[in-house]
Amino acid sequence: MLDLQDLDLQLDQIAHKRASLPEHQALKDLTAEKSVVDRQLVTADTEVSDLQREQKKADSDVEQVKQRRARNQQRLDSGQVTSPRDLENLQHEIGSLDRRISDLEDTELEVMEKLEAAEAVQGDLRARAEAFAGRQSELETSRDAALKELDEQRAGVADQRSAVAAELPEPLVTQYQKLRERNGGIGAAPLVGKRCMGCRMELAPSDLTRFKAAAPDAVLRCEECGRILVRTSESAV
Repeated sequence: MLDLQDLDLQLDQIAHKRASLPEHQALKDLTAEKSVVDRQLVTADTEVSDLQREQKKADSDVEQVKQRRARNQQRLDSGQVTSPRDLENLQHEIGSLDRRISDLEDTELEVMEKLEAAEAVQGDLRARAEAFAGRQSELETSRDAALKELDEQRAGVADQRSAVAAELPEPLVTQYQKLRERNGGIGAAPLVGKRCMGCRMELAPSDLTRFKAAAPDAVLRCEECGRILVRTSESAV
């Protein structure tokens, strides 16, 4: 019975190790961090896209005004405009277009600088997202290897348990399993001296007397915790 209890404890320990592998928490933390970066990347992509459209518009605005200025300059240089008033108006318009071009180029430069900064943020976030993918793959590989090893251990211990349980009366095994469920995984414990090693309580003298008189194959129960007590060479009975 104690061999069965020991094997069950080994299975419990393996189950605990499977559930508490550090890779589980690392993957959970990584997923949470990646979720934040993914949201930031969506925002960065949107900002870059908006600024790209804004830059195209700024480039187009500058080009349109430059073309108009070039046409006016061509008219001025061709000598086609001879009226002093018309020449003055044309020169005034060219001056206005020069100022307009300067203002638009300043806007164009400002948008370009914003775009470069946004693309830098976007690139950093994409690099982090790619790094997450690589780290996730490493953690999953490590986790799967650890789980495989633990599963192999579990299978070996389970085979031993089946062999041990098969040698015990089925009703006793059923009773033991119910006691395990009620007592934190410990359904059977050795009697060491006068003490139950399941609850660590010392047995009453009357119980010890009763245990001494019990048949070797009798199923003994601790009066304090209800666990099956197994007599050993260290028992005071």
